[in-house]
Amino acid sequence: MTRRYDLDWVRTLAFGLLVFYHVGMYYVSWDWHVKSPDAGTALEPLMLLSAPWRLSLLFLVSGAATAFMLERRPQGFVGNRSWRLLLPLAFGMLVIVPPQSYYEVVEKLPGGYHDGYLAFWSRYLQGDGSFCRDGDCLRVPTWNHLWFLPYLWAYTMTLWAVLKLAGRAMTTIGGRLTRWFAGPAVLVVPALALGVARMLLAGRFESTHALFDDWYNHAQYLPVFLLGFWLARADAVWDAILRWRWLALAVAAATYLVLVAYFGRFDEANPPPEWLRMLQRLVWGANQWLSIAAILGFARRLVKGDSPALRYLAPAVYPVYILHQTVIVVLAHNLQPLAIPPLLEGPLLVLATFAICLGGYELIRRIPLLRPLFGLKRKAHATPVPAPGGVRPESDLA
Repeated sequence: MTRRYDLDWVRTLAFGLLVFYHVGMYYVSWDWHVKSPDAGTALEPLMLLSAPWRLSLLFLVSGAATAFMLERRPQGFVGNRSWRLLLPLAFGMLVIVPPQSYYEVVEKLPGGYHDGYLAFWSRYLQGDGSFCRDGDCLRVPTWNHLWFLPYLWAYTMTLWAVLKLAGRAMTTIGGRLTRWFAGPAVLVVPALALGVARMLLAGRFESTHALFDDWYNHAQYLPVFLLGFWLARADAVWDAILRWRWLALAVAAATYLVLVAYFGRFDEANPPPEWLRMLQRLVWGANQWLSIAAILGFARRLVKGDSPALRYLAPAVYPVYILHQTVIVVLAHNLQPLAIPPLLEGPLLVLATFAICLGGYELIRRIPLLRPLFGLKRKAHATPVPAPGGVRPESDLA
């Protein structure tokens, strides 16, 4: 089993990108939990740079990691994955996420909310649905940014069931796909599939992150997760991704410029013609996959081995992921009275979020009771030792 340090780095940096993206959500015109008084459209083209692909990339790496986990430790797989994903989800919904909902109510509820956090938390835990504005009510308890965990668990259980029922058929199909995807099909087919899925479903099913009614997101994330599982051992396909990385990067850059032009020209008040909307969705799918292919190809080319930074950051990803959005929301809301210019406040939020989350990780990893609540194994190793293959032992979020 070969260590995949390139996927370790891709996973680590992809989750780190979430901090930048969610800080950006505070400043753009798109709806979010709290909003800057200076929110506007200036940052939106930069947000579009990763919007099509950042989550799909995480699910793809998750699929590859799942393949390595199953190969390394098949016994007790279902129980272990459920424990490592669902326990942090439950803890997060009860303890970590509520401050996000609290400040959302403080900022958005007509007349504000003045009863304090503990009173709100009590109502949150009781599932109080009376926090409403213009008929739109906040649903609590909620998982907010932790939606990735139940989705990853559901996809993992689906994969495990399919392997149990049709493992031999999946192996046969995987072999045929490997031969096919060893050429340009590795760029064309996933891009076309994601574009068609967006054409058919994006307009019919709003992105809810509620698991049971989120059909467009399932149509893009589940296949990408399965693709990652299959790619884990498809060496010929990795060679093709490496070989075509420059082409993937060039087309991804071109499709990004198309998307920036499209969203800069059209909005709800000035909608595009339907044929152009459908074409944009195909372009979105192309950008989604070709950006991922370029990232994977360049990571394969550039990452040659382990490093002290990777040994430290890889296990920190899960706790930082759980903490980061709540830290951003709390900091952003409480910085508003200082009226710091956005060009200074934004970088300050990013740096403070990383500092607080990594400080939280330093505390969490030293307290045995907290470790499983943030997705870490119960016992820490004195010196982190990579597993024989796949991703690192404590990087089970991926």
